Amino acid sequence: MSMRMLSDPDLRKKGIRFSRQHRHRLIAEGKFPAPVKLGDATNAWVESEIDAWLETKIVEREQKLRS
Repeated sequence: MSMRMLSDPDLRKKGIRFSRQHRHRLIAEGKFPAPVKLGDATNAWVESEIDAWLETKIVEREQKLRS
């Protein structure tokens, strides 16, 4: 099983430009995927989890447009 991990700059390339503080709040609220701790100062996100989160945002947008 191959798994791609994303760094903070990778998130930005995907259009997720939240500040670290905002991202931390969303994670604490269960509204954004939590990172995987790879080292003392290294976090990374599972790309498939980020892609799934983005898909839910698209679905939410579509539902609001239909309302």
